[in-house]
Amino acid sequence: MLQVRAPHAGQRACGLTVHEELRYRAEVTKNVRLFSYGTLQLPQVQRTTYGRLLEGAPDALPGFVLEPLEIADPEVVRISGERVHQIARRTGRPSDRVTGTVFTLTLGELADTDAYEVSAYTRILVRLASGEDAFVYAARLS
Repeated sequence: MLQVRAPHAGQRACGLTVHEELRYRAEVTKNVRLFSYGTLQLPQVQRTTYGRLLEGAPDALPGFVLEPLEIADPEVVRISGERVHQIARRTGRPSDRVTGTVFTLTLGELADTDAYEVSAYTRILVRLASGEDAFVYAARLS
C-alpha cells in the first residue's frame, strides 16, 4: 500500500516551502531579452511556441551575417511553414550586421525557445547595436 505523507508545517504539498515556491516562481517568470532575426518573429511561431504574440523593438546584431540553413525537423518546418531558415554566423567584422527584433521573454519562455530551435543553433549572449544585451540563437562555433 502506497503511503502519502502530509507536508510538515510550513511546507506545501509539492514539497517546497512557501519561500522556496515564491523564489522558484520569481526565477521562472524573470524577464530576459531575446534577439530574433528569423522565424521567431512570425506570429504562428510565437503562438505555437509561447501561446501568445510577443511585443518587440527593432534592433541589430553587429559582427554577424545570415546564411541559409535547411531544416530537417518536420515539426519545426510545420510550425514555421519554412524548410529553409536563416542562421547567424559570427564574422567579427563591425561592418556586418543582422537586423531583427528584440523581445522580452520569461525564463520559461526561453526554455520553450530552446526546445523549438534545432541543434545547429546555440544560444549565446550578445551586445546589440542599441547597447542592450540579449540572447540570440546563432551558429555553433566550429
